[in-house]
Amino acid sequence: MKKAIQTDQAPKAIGPYSQAIDTGDWVFVSGQLGLDPETGTLKEGIEAQTRQALENIGAVLRAAGLDYTDVVKTTIFLAQMSDFKTVNGIYGEYFSAPYPARATVAVKELPLNALVEIEVIARRR
Repeated sequence: MKKAIQTDQAPKAIGPYSQAIDTGDWVFVSGQLGLDPETGTLKEGIEAQTRQALENIGAVLRAAGLDYTDVVKTTIFLAQMSDFKTVNGIYGEYFSAPYPARATVAVKELPLNALVEIEVIARRR
């Protein structure tokens, strides 16, 4: 089983991909930028982009019938590793113990010149 998840509460895909794929037990949420779903524009600054990316993830999870507590793995892509402390602090407001496994990497560039992109994998309980 492979079902695309789509919600208007998160930005539309900016390429040939789904917001998420539901395989039954697992939901794979595509990388979310700090895009405002209403305007399609990036929020200003690392704090606003991080919060919006996480809000977008929450919207996609809800569309799949899940929430942040179902997330088992996250990957954070940063345009600048110097933003790690800021992103980490905001991230901690959305997830609680036991925290998901996580990788954080700095990349040369992100789509639309975003400062952060976050993807998650969630599992149905």
